[in-house]
Amino acid sequence: MKSKSISLNFIMNFLLTASSILFPLITFPYVSRVLGPTGTGAVAMGTSLVSYFTMVAMLGVPTYGIRACSQVRDDKKKLSKTVQELLIINLFMALISYIAFFIALWLVPSFREESTLYTICSIAIILNVICVNWVYQALEEYSYITFVSVLFKALGLALMFLLVRNSGDVLWYGLVTVVSSFGSAIFNFIRLRKLIDLHPCRPWNFRRHLYPIFTFFFMSVATTVYTNLDTVMLGVMKNNEVVGYYNAAIKIKTILVTLVTSLGTVLLPRLSYYYEQGKETEFLSLVSKAFSFVLLFSIPCCIYFSVYARPVVEFLSGPGYLPAVAPMIILMPTILFIGLSNITGIQVLVPTGREVLVLRSVILGAVVDFLLNLVLIPSLGASGAAIGTLCAEFAVTLLQFWYLRKLLTSIIWSIEFKELLIMMLVSTPVIWIVSGLHLSSLFWNLAVSAIVYFGICGLILTLCKERILMYIAGKIFNKSEKL
Repeated sequence: MKSKSISLNFIMNFLLTASSILFPLITFPYVSRVLGPTGTGAVAMGTSLVSYFTMVAMLGVPTYGIRACSQVRDDKKKLSKTVQELLIINLFMALISYIAFFIALWLVPSFREESTLYTICSIAIILNVICVNWVYQALEEYSYITFVSVLFKALGLALMFLLVRNSGDVLWYGLVTVVSSFGSAIFNFIRLRKLIDLHPCRPWNFRRHLYPIFTFFFMSVATTVYTNLDTVMLGVMKNNEVVGYYNAAIKIKTILVTLVTSLGTVLLPRLSYYYEQGKETEFLSLVSKAFSFVLLFSIPCCIYFSVYARPVVEFLSGPGYLPAVAPMIILMPTILFIGLSNITGIQVLVPTGREVLVLRSVILGAVVDFLLNLVLIPSLGASGAAIGTLCAEFAVTLLQFWYLRKLLTSIIWSIEFKELLIMMLVSTPVIWIVSGLHLSSLFWNLAVSAIVYFGICGLILTLCKERILMYIAGKIFNKSEKL
């Protein structure tokens, strides 16, 4: 298989990420005003609940599949057999998930009351299975992934304004959310025949996948606990209105995390390939650049969105969502922690076959999150859930850093901390000064402050000739540059 440009892959994935950000930025301010905290909270509760059953259906295939397929991508016969085996496992588990899901709807009274909405949200289970995005990522088909995903997000955007018109359109909001997020699965499944041979490649060997799949599955379980359990626990221990406030804070955090981890999505198949081929120098070089990217992007975002938490929440969700400000500020440091643990876990431990260590770290995070939620949610509500998530992400990052202390020692000197420190020392006072300005509208207040703050950050890094920024400039003016 011809090796694709990491730069092109990153650009395509960045466009995909940008579309994932643009969709909620356009729709959530509209939907939050039309449906209110209770309506958006109900859909958030439904999608969080369904995520558990989706996790069971997918097992650990979304991550393991990228590694397994990227290692045999040069052999179509082996690739076809691997994809068939993993897809059959997923389809079998999807059947079990649906049986468990409908039993849960029947047994739990609060679920039964929202059974129609939750059933609509459950369409995501089968769409996730047939999406086989892990095949396209392993083969670095990011141009195709981006095109189809953007197409369905545009469709979802149109449907949102057509179908969600008043506070009673909660079901339509749930359906549009599913279509915009997972509708591309149908195209992916149909196009799969162009990438692999769909004729049964018997004898299938499911057993060889079971240990790594279940390792990744338990990773997903633990991760889902501290990424979705806070929403579910808020819904059970408080109400949908509190979930709606918390969901507004989570939406903003998720957008920023998606940007920070966008490079990691591109690097996983390439890092797995480098490791399989024994290319240690190339492997370490990419890891070092990933650390620099995360630090340079996440720290300014944490600072800006903490200072401007109130106007951001007001602009995106309206003044009725001001209780989301405190949880949002608490959640901001998780952008940095998730970005760093994405490198150490998904980009280093997983490609090198040490996913068990990732499992241990996310179990620690899940335990921390559950215990803190149990203690803090009754008294602090959404802020208590945010504190639990923050501590969980910090615990995960800290443990993974301990596991990789030798590797981190070998690459730490290649990370440009001096440029980062200069940028922070110069730009941080600026954001506090600019925050004192009161312009004619929230939009202009946010726009001017963001341009000034991030513009100064970029200027400082340019004057310091920071490596990642210079690389981007080099790619614009000199196509021969390599990442």
